[in-house]
Amino acid sequence: MSEIQNIQWFPGHMTKTKRKIQASLKLVDAVVEILDARIPISSRNPDIASLIQNKPRVVLLNKCDMADKISNQKWIDHLKKSNISAIAVDCKSGKGINKFVPTLNNVLSNKLNSLKNKGMINPILRIMIVGIPNVGKSSFINKIAKQTKAKVEDRPGVTRGNQWYTISKNFELLDTPGVLWPKFDDQTTAEHLAFTGAIKDQIMDVEQLAMRLIEVLSEIKPQKFMERFKLTDDILVNSENSYETLKFIGKKRGMLISGGEIDTERAATMILDEFRAAKLGEITLELPEKE
Repeated sequence: MSEIQNIQWFPGHMTKTKRKIQASLKLVDAVVEILDARIPISSRNPDIASLIQNKPRVVLLNKCDMADKISNQKWIDHLKKSNISAIAVDCKSGKGINKFVPTLNNVLSNKLNSLKNKGMINPILRIMIVGIPNVGKSSFINKIAKQTKAKVEDRPGVTRGNQWYTISKNFELLDTPGVLWPKFDDQTTAEHLAFTGAIKDQIMDVEQLAMRLIEVLSEIKPQKFMERFKLTDDILVNSENSYETLKFIGKKRGMLISGGEIDTERAATMILDEFRAAKLGEITLELPEKE
């Protein structure tokens, strides 16, 4: 068993960011939250629900092609029970983005109809997008802006410095005035963020991190992971710990240094890179039942 790292993170300007989000909430009718489909629990900020209160919310499960498809659907169904509409998307390729505006129309249909009944022609509703760093917010905005030929503008007053995107005849999108990190109440959250690259490797012990990932994947045993590194149940069971598996993988890949010693740091970096590139399979680390 590898030693679990005590990962700490102290994001600056948290209070300032919260104030900005709360001020901007007064301007919008709904909130769009982007999560990493592989780690929907760890990639959300627990403060968001209390911050947005009763505002309608749409969740985008980003990087859906890297996650298990059945698990994606489980999350969509789970969120639906809480009256939250969710879409599986890939913000880089644009997969699923075409469902975004129709979903907003559905979620805010009552408000749109109410405004139209009051005589407002083509009423415009405003949406705010939130997401922790590295979850894909910028990629989504770039993709939705290109696909909808969004008009971008800065507005004075309360929204000074915030960009608005006109993404359809009924909707304007506000880029978040800031971002929030999750609270690391438990190390699993921190580790899952580190596995996916949300926390920079420079502040991590990559060997310890890769060993923890090996332990997690050894429990799930995704087929591609087993095949890619020629792992068998015997190797995983008979290994004294994940360090032995790390060395086995390094040796298989020919990662040797002088004297025939295995370059475990290089092997660790390779394992993390391949996981993040989905070369070890479509893997979801968190399921709704873990909530």
